[in-house]
Formats: sequence, C-alpha cells, structure tokens
Amino acid sequence: MSLPLNIDPQQILLHLLNFVVLFGILYFLLYSPVKKFMDKRIEYYKELDEQAKSDRDKASESKAEYEKKLEQVSSEIEQEKREARKAINAQRDKSILAAKNEAEKIIDEANKRAEADRKKMIADAEGEIADIAADAAEKILLSSSVMESYDQFLEAVDGDLGGADDE
Repeated sequence: MSLPLNIDPQQILLHLLNFVVLFGILYFLLYSPVKKFMDKRIEYYKELDEQAKSDRDKASESKAEYEKKLEQVSSEIEQEKREARKAINAQRDKSILAAKNEAEKIIDEANKRAEADRKKMIADAEGEIADIAADAAEKILLSSSVMESYDQFLEAVDGDLGGADDE
C-alpha cells in the first residue's frame, strides 16, 4: 500500500516512536530537574519572604520598644536635668551666702582694725600734744623764771647802785 506523496506509514510510526522516546528522555533529563529546581527556588523565595516579614515584624516591635525606652530615658534625663539645676541653684545660693558672710566678716575686721588704728593715732597725737605742751610750758617757765631772775637781778643791781648813789 502506497500512499500518495511517498509517505510510508511505517516511517511515520518510527518517527512518532522516536519523538515519544525523545520527549520522554528530555522530560526526565531536562524538565524534571528544571521543574524541581524552579520549585526549590520558589520555595526558597517564599521562605525568604516569610523571614523578611517576620524580621520586619520583629523590627517593628523592637522599634516600638526602643521608642518607648527612648521616651523613658528622655523623661529620666529631663528629670535629672531638673534635679541638677536645683542642686546647682542651691549650691550657688549657698556659695553666695557664704561669700556674703565672709565679706561681712572681712568688713567687720577692717572696721575694727580701722577703729583701733584711729584710737592709736589719737593716743599718739594726744601723747605728742602733751609732750609739745610740756615742752612749751617748760620753755615758758624757764623763760619766765629767767625773766624774773633777770628782773630781780636788775632790781638788785639798781637797788645796789641806787643805794651807792645815796651814800
């Protein structure tokens, strides 16, 4: 039996058998490993996606936790700043008070020293005035007693001379 165009059914069946065998071999050699590789790859990326989602959730939780801690730390820092300012102000007031007390003591001591120096100067001046007055009185006494002695001498001389004239 001969078919038109020189087609041999036996050749067609052999080619069909070759195609089926080639298809089966290629399926087992190429398609199965590629399919397994693709399935593994899909599974790997799904796992990565799930891991990324869980990491993102953990990161969000950590972020919220750190923000809460940051707020607590900020409030603690603010509280410590307030306490430090109070302590500094108290220390400053204490230092100012101590400085005022010290200044008052210094001024009191200076006033006492000035008063003592003034009294000493007055006493020294009084002593000098007394010395000057004594010297002046002595000079006056000496000069008056010299004058009186001179006057007496003159009177005596006059008296002697006057009495000699009478003789």
